[in-house]
Amino acid sequence: MREAGQDDVAQLLDMMEEFYAESGYVLDRQEARASFEALLGEPRLGRVWLVEQGEDVAGYVVVTLVFAMEYAGMMGVVDDFFVRPAWRGRGLGTAALAAVRRVCAGLGVRALRVEVGHENAAAQAVYRSAGFETLERRLMAVRLEEPARRGDAA
Repeated sequence: MREAGQDDVAQLLDMMEEFYAESGYVLDRQEARASFEALLGEPRLGRVWLVEQGEDVAGYVVVTLVFAMEYAGMMGVVDDFFVRPAWRGRGLGTAALAAVRRVCAGLGVRALRVEVGHENAAAQAVYRSAGFETLERRLMAVRLEEPARRGDAA
């Protein structure tokens, strides 16, 4: 795994488009490009990593950072995590999340959270194998702007 830079944005956009297509979303590449450029340009907002296997890029991980009163410090949110289908089932996801934990701990991040669909058993298994636990809380949100994706998928 290596930290992504501005030169990786085009490749990140391609993978994000693949990731969103799996859920039936159409990605607004312009909005997503602006998001990657902002995140990569300001480390206080978070980090982006490419998951590599030899010469191939097998996926990516985005962690955004927020101050959380519950943890009396920084909390990371695994905002996007994608492993290309050809690379799934080989332990890359679990290894990538272990690396993310180590890097985030080194940055002083006190907890990591992730949002995963109720029906996505495969992703839940990967997160559990990386030490994530199900919280007995309900996720709620209000949109102040439209997301960088379109589609009817939940």
